Amino acid sequence: MKIFLTGGTGFVGKGLTSLLLERGHQVTVLSRSAGDRKAGSAHTVRMLQGDPAKPGPWQDAVAGHDAVVNLAGASIFSRWNPQQKERIRQSRIRTTQNVAEAMARGNDPPRVLLSASGTGYYGFRGDEEVTEQEHAPGNDFLARLASDWEQEARTAEKHGVRVVLCRFGIVLGRDGGALKNMLPAFRMGLGSPLGPGNQWFPWIHEQDLWEIFLFLLDRPGLGGPVNCAAPHPVTNREFTKTLASVLGRPAFLPAVPGRAIRWVLGEFGDVLLHGQKAVPAVLLKEGFSFRFPTLREALEDLT
Repeated sequence: MKIFLTGGTGFVGKGLTSLLLERGHQVTVLSRSAGDRKAGSAHTVRMLQGDPAKPGPWQDAVAGHDAVVNLAGASIFSRWNPQQKERIRQSRIRTTQNVAEAMARGNDPPRVLLSASGTGYYGFRGDEEVTEQEHAPGNDFLARLASDWEQEARTAEKHGVRVVLCRFGIVLGRDGGALKNMLPAFRMGLGSPLGPGNQWFPWIHEQDLWEIFLFLLDRPGLGGPVNCAAPHPVTNREFTKTLASVLGRPAFLPAVPGRAIRWVLGEFGDVLLHGQKAVPAVLLKEGFSFRFPTLREALEDLT
């Protein structure tokens, strides 16, 4: 397949691009800097210059591809203020608007859009298990953002595009994301739970996430929301104990008080102190096989 990718130079996008090329697909990555780069032994990826958050000539290049994977968006891992929240929002909404518009152009438009979202869509649900078809969005900032983000992606359905909304859990990987930031403290024996520790932590190994994208590309009858999270979510306290155990380090420190987290991170602190017990009901029903279904398996591989 010929695949057009936004966010292809980011943490998730780089690994996905390499895997797509290894499997024989052709990949065009939209980037603010142009030029080809190597990905694998004998494959190149076409780098197309353009800003996905702005309309431009890049939109005409979307025609002729079989699918679009939309991963672009500013990181949410920062202290939130009104300006940062607007930046996070617009980086997703405008990009997805422009992608959907581009897919309506030309005589040979793509027929599939895999668009990123997050399990934050469900809001803060306590111990309630959440699946794709049974739950409405929450009311906090991330939930409203994910809902609006998904609505923009679904506008492509008016043009006959199959739209899959990929609701990510916390992506665990070697070269970026949450785990990379946690490891230094845990390796020094300084890991500890956050706040109450009983908040749910939906997670996914990077390799499984990349494989999910290939799985979804190959399922022509599948559309709508898909929880891209491992089948065994854990609480924050369980995550802390498991990571410390895998590293052979203690985890005896008291939990970081919730008020301290909120003081440092503002509203974003609530995201760390609450969570969703999100399970991948659609993927399991469709027969996707997780290579790393349990947290210990994932952490042993990544560390």
